Amino acid sequence: MIESILGGLANVLNPFTLFLMVAGVLVGILMGSIPGMTATMTVAVLLSFTFTMDPSNGMMLLLGIYGGAVYSGSIPAILIRTPGTPSAAATIFDGYPLSQKGEAGRAIRISTVASFVGGVISVIGLMFFSPLIADAALQFRSPEFFALALFGLTIIASVSGDSLPKGMISGLLGMLVATVGIDPLTGFQRFTFGVPELLTGVQFIAVMIGLFGIAEGMKAYSSGIDNEGQKVDQDIEGIVPSLSDLKDIAPVSTLSGIAGVLIGSIPGAGGDIAAFITYNEATRWISDAVPSFGEGNIRGIAAAESGNNASTGGALIPTLTLGIPGDSVSAILIGALMVHDVQPGPALYQEETTLLYTIFVGFLLIYVLILLFGLLGAHYWVRLINIRESLLWPAILVLCVIGAVALRGNLFDAWVMLGAGALGYVLRLRGYPLAPMVLGLILAPIAETNLRRSLSLSGGSFDIFYTSPIALVIILLSVATIAVPAVRSLSSRSAT
Repeated sequence: MIESILGGLANVLNPFTLFLMVAGVLVGILMGSIPGMTATMTVAVLLSFTFTMDPSNGMMLLLGIYGGAVYSGSIPAILIRTPGTPSAAATIFDGYPLSQKGEAGRAIRISTVASFVGGVISVIGLMFFSPLIADAALQFRSPEFFALALFGLTIIASVSGDSLPKGMISGLLGMLVATVGIDPLTGFQRFTFGVPELLTGVQFIAVMIGLFGIAEGMKAYSSGIDNEGQKVDQDIEGIVPSLSDLKDIAPVSTLSGIAGVLIGSIPGAGGDIAAFITYNEATRWISDAVPSFGEGNIRGIAAAESGNNASTGGALIPTLTLGIPGDSVSAILIGALMVHDVQPGPALYQEETTLLYTIFVGFLLIYVLILLFGLLGAHYWVRLINIRESLLWPAILVLCVIGAVALRGNLFDAWVMLGAGALGYVLRLRGYPLAPMVLGLILAPIAETNLRRSLSLSGGSFDIFYTSPIALVIILLSVATIAVPAVRSLSSRSAT
């Protein structure tokens, strides 16, 4: 392992790779600092810049954006009580009260250090635990892979928000889109309607850009673009947190980081759930906090920020080892790897060791860059909130079109992107979550191929699924994942 780590370190110290990491972190901080510009949308829109790059360089750019955006979502949460990204929502509880007391700089410095601690813990967990999971997954055959894909699809229950039926419909739409093209086993055409461009299926990248870029833009314009921007005049003084503050947040940052990795590694959990859980646990661990949680306690900021940043590395564990996305950003990262014919899963740990350890070491270095830029540039990052949306959205929409066309140089993909954007916009207006559609789009082909292959091997008998202990356990987990939220929903309705 040490040799692989040194190989990864040598790769990330390449000047061009370092430039991409710095650029990714800065772009991520810029976009995460502006409310409404989520990490998912930013990674999806800028994905096209990685098409011509080496896979490891492309991943460094995207991971820099991912880490930078998740970190900087805390800046508007602290200053204007509006999270830049959903995962920073829990930071408001203690960050904004500190800002009201005139201590916004102290809150941002605490947020930066806690984000660094959580991020580093997550990458260490990813580096040492994911190979163990991948080794175990190497024993998997078609029944186990079908069970895994089925389990991944049941994540829809946890990313459906308030309405499981709407999440299921969104997921089914994604699965339906995934069936377009040539049947992988029989070679028959499905839903191509005589259109030659559909023979290879609907381009996953164009759909992602449409759902997360165009749909967001349409929503922003329909609800009214902000031409004035937020006004933040509070000066940020000092660079490094005081020694007493560092001592105060060290235990809660570490424990929240560990908890954040575990929560983030659960497919579909994501940074927002990790932040709320770690914040809630911190309020239970520290019952005699002064000031109280919710009134500007720095340990509340540390718990939320360490937890949500730790979820980033945690989300990469199922993504890289099993090919199941941990959150919506890691779903796009799967697409980024597949563009380069790199298929995430247990075989990745046998065939692409250099790429993997470049990702591990590079993501660790990205959090060092976030710490440096976060502390040194805090005075400037708060000014980013003042940028007007009317200047940003036209540029983002142009990047969406370029990104959709760039992969194959085919204008048909731009129409696919616009269609996906219009569909995503309508679904958002009606309260349908978009993440389940992405899960359906990614996992349906894996589930279909391995289900049909398993049945072919067993002569059409479903015995092959429950005679495999691993497949049976995963299928039972899938059933529980759907049944538990449904039972809770029915119980809460009957109680009211």
